[in-house]
Amino acid sequence: MGRVIPGEGVEKMTEIRTMMGLDESELAATVLARMATDLSMIVDREFVVDGAQVERCAQRPAGDAIVHISFKLGLEVAGESRQGCLLVPLPDAIALAAFMMMLPDEAVAQERHRTELDGPFKRALLQVGKFLAGACDSVLRQALPVESSTRSDGCQGVRASVRPALAHREGDALLVARASARVHDFEPFELILTLPSIADMVATEAVSG
Repeated sequence: MGRVIPGEGVEKMTEIRTMMGLDESELAATVLARMATDLSMIVDREFVVDGAQVERCAQRPAGDAIVHISFKLGLEVAGESRQGCLLVPLPDAIALAAFMMMLPDEAVAQERHRTELDGPFKRALLQVGKFLAGACDSVLRQALPVESSTRSDGCQGVRASVRPALAHREGDALLVARASARVHDFEPFELILTLPSIADMVATEAVSG
């Protein structure tokens, strides 16, 4: 890799982002929409996402009020690896897992009250995570001018108002998309998608390559 002079590097990265014309807000919103569409088809129930609002942040967001499941996403863009995640409230993550297990609606409504997960539910959540990663992978591969891939890095429970653990360098820009979501006919909830700044990853590679 070539040596980058800090001042010149910032200017060149800004120029490259402009030339790419990459709308990160649209990209993150498209990832959320694709996740909802893919899971809806797989579990044969509605998974609706509306009104995505996207902003660049320096800190990982936390889910409020209750325990969330963090579905971790391992992204590799232009040879650089970082992590993102999708935060889903525990009852709604359980609902997706239960529908993945082909449980009937009445049973799913009861399972949403679970506070502990056994083996079958843990495996179903991992499957949900794989489909979420696949949706992100499809969007990024089509949208980016460089090679990219997304894999599932598993999932974990996160306490209310606690930021999820991610391989993230403090200060690096993050894309945070918040949207209203609903699984089947259950109550709406806030869905939070966190991704590394894709434009920054592409521009960093272009500057240092």
